Amino acid sequence: MAFRVAMIVAVLIALLLIFAATKPATLHVQRSIVINAPPEKVFALINNLHRWPDWEPQDDPTVMRAFSGPESGIGAASEWDSRGKAGKGKMLITDSQPSNRIAVKVDFVKPFHSHNLNTFTLTPSGSATNVTWSWEGQNLYFMKVMEIFMNMDQMMGKHFEDGLANMKNLAEK
Repeated sequence: MAFRVAMIVAVLIALLLIFAATKPATLHVQRSIVINAPPEKVFALINNLHRWPDWEPQDDPTVMRAFSGPESGIGAASEWDSRGKAGKGKMLITDSQPSNRIAVKVDFVKPFHSHNLNTFTLTPSGSATNVTWSWEGQNLYFMKVMEIFMNMDQMMGKHFEDGLANMKNLAEK
């Protein structure tokens, strides 16, 4: 009887792992917010990586940051390392179109290697700015397994929603 139960459990686990392997190779998450501030003011908060700690949600107090390259715009870079859940990695601004669009390449080293692209699009709307934060990244196998049990869009989207709300509060001051 115990052997039969063990075989059923093994088959179920194998089916879950096979199902996870069928998930897409990339993930996409996107959130938007209207900020009652001109695009230039919002752009300055995103285009300068030194400003990110002011609005990006960070619940890891052990994060240490180092900056390189120009103060802002293409080539601006930030590396981080932490003893907590933020891990270790590097961000690099790869595209910067004033008051319109910023693309940031993010490479994680710890807790796992991963590469993704964050794109911020700013669209004027009267005296306000519609800000869209899009993320496209590798859907690593362990993330595919996690997707079976949790909604990755909701989990990652919450981070974006919080960051955009922080950005809104900061820009509207």
